[in-house]
Amino acid sequence: MGISRAISLFIWIIPSIFYAYQYILRVIPNIMMGDIVQQFHIDAKIFGQFSGIYYIGYSLMHLPIGIMLDRYGPKKVMPCCIVLAVIGLLPIIVAENWIYPVIGRAMIGIGSSAAILGIFKVIRMTFSEQRFTRMLSFSVTIGLMGAIYGGGPVGYMCNAFGYKAVIQIFVVLGLILASVTYLIVPHVESNNVKSTVIADLKTVFSNQKVIILCVLAGLMVGPLEGFADVWASKFLQQVYNFDSSVAGFIPSMIFVGMCFGAPILGVIAEKTGNYIGSIIGAGIIMLVTFIALVAGFLTISSMTIGFILVGVCCAYQILAIYKASTYVSENVAGLTTAVANMIIMSFGYVFHTTIGYIINAYGGTQVTQSFVYGISVIPITLGIGVIGFIIFAYKEKSSIRELELSAKSS
Repeated sequence: MGISRAISLFIWIIPSIFYAYQYILRVIPNIMMGDIVQQFHIDAKIFGQFSGIYYIGYSLMHLPIGIMLDRYGPKKVMPCCIVLAVIGLLPIIVAENWIYPVIGRAMIGIGSSAAILGIFKVIRMTFSEQRFTRMLSFSVTIGLMGAIYGGGPVGYMCNAFGYKAVIQIFVVLGLILASVTYLIVPHVESNNVKSTVIADLKTVFSNQKVIILCVLAGLMVGPLEGFADVWASKFLQQVYNFDSSVAGFIPSMIFVGMCFGAPILGVIAEKTGNYIGSIIGAGIIMLVTFIALVAGFLTISSMTIGFILVGVCCAYQILAIYKASTYVSENVAGLTTAVANMIIMSFGYVFHTTIGYIINAYGGTQVTQSFVYGISVIPITLGIGVIGFIIFAYKEKSSIRELELSAKSS
């Protein structure tokens, strides 16, 4: 495109800020759980569905928004999606009927899906393919700063000003961000051919390696999407008897760790050339930490260190998304990243709903053991994911050896 590096960085920072903004909106229910439950008179099962519906909207709209970004460009699509997310916030503070916050939560998910997809698009617009993983890692680091400030600091603001005032602040910030995005991000003409869209989708979804890798990666998102996003604070208050400020702050260490983990894990995978092995190692560390957490073995200090390590390992998602794109031809690599992220993120709804259902089934949010049973879903799925990736890596190496042997024999 002939864009200078300085201008490229300036354009790239806009969707990265949007990513941070949507992360705050994603974790807000974790901070406002008590207020929302009290205002609308709901139980843990319904609250889990409310939190998880974000991921339904987020995941289902990945393909449509990905296609729209290709056809109309991020200049038009991203501001509309930001405004949609802002509108989704309003029912929490103005509605009386519970159905409207649920619809709003889905709208937030729909709008938020343009953040990471916008990053994919803008990076490919403004940087070389060789810098894709590195710039994506930096974007995730910036975005996760939003998750960090969606923890303790936003909780403090809710206590100081009230949760409705905090929602109003984020509504204003969202409208400002939408305006800046429209003014700064350039318009890019697209050379899409309608007849190729279905063919490209078929190419991606018929690739077994892509689908298996994404499903296994989805089984491992529990620490981030099932725990840190929503259930962490209440779990720590109920099981470890932490006060609300400590319980709101400690889970943010997962996001702090992921800030560092995004570039660190990327460098490890690049240097070793073993992306699947790096994912397996990350999964094992998360598995051990969550077994100790559920068993009640952790103290505040060990939990803080453990959550930072878990956060570093949560960056495996970046490796998984990139690895998935290497299994297809270059012309559908962008679409594959959108599909990969869609499949992985859709597991967020499964985790939220399952955890909420189990907690409700064993006595609700006032019963300690119900939280232990609910969060135990996470180490179980981590174990399945790790074993699956080990088998996946073994089969991949076997197929490579077979190809090498056949090449030598011919």
